Amino acid sequence: MLTSRDKAIIRDLNRFRVMDRDSIAELHFAGIKNPTTAANSVLLRLLRDGQIQRSTSFQPFVYFGAESQIKKNSAKIGHFLAILNVYKEMRKLGKLETFLVEPKYGSKGNAEPDIFAMYRNTPFFIEVQKTLYSDKQMSEKLARYVDFYNAGIMTKPFPHILILSDQRYALDGEYPFKIFQAETFTQFNQSLTAQPAKSIPLLSGVKIVVNN
Repeated sequence: MLTSRDKAIIRDLNRFRVMDRDSIAELHFAGIKNPTTAANSVLLRLLRDGQIQRSTSFQPFVYFGAESQIKKNSAKIGHFLAILNVYKEMRKLGKLETFLVEPKYGSKGNAEPDIFAMYRNTPFFIEVQKTLYSDKQMSEKLARYVDFYNAGIMTKPFPHILILSDQRYALDGEYPFKIFQAETFTQFNQSLTAQPAKSIPLLSGVKIVVNN
């Protein structure tokens, strides 16, 4: 019989698509004397019972839901683990109310954010950009968000766009929503709190005033 923790682990594996052992230990075995050992024991039992899948191509091992179709050496695994890391950052930094992985809004070709999150009562679409894009490619991606905005599908206010990438993109033009760039969510959060009551410039040419 599955325990409540077993069910929570399986839900998260389906939610995040893939999770590494250390993240599972952090999220589901916090407060236990030896979280890594406990996680290993539970994951091995779930694996033997056919409740989850595992890939040994990564260290630490990574795990998937039982119905997952992701190849065990897929290049997408690194992307999903990066999304998981953003989740772990956000839950530590503030009030995280909603976190959706790759939500779908309409047909293919529409804006496809990596994350939709409600963080401190503010909606965000987050792009976890590990692949190197040209400025033109990023502008085209943002153009799909403009189309999405104009379609009126989302309840207002429209989410801010946050691009997490080691590369900073030079984006020209005006956008009907706010755009931020940072290397990590922690860095973005620090940029908002480092200078209270000062205007922080955005790529869209708009400024937001943050009061702590």
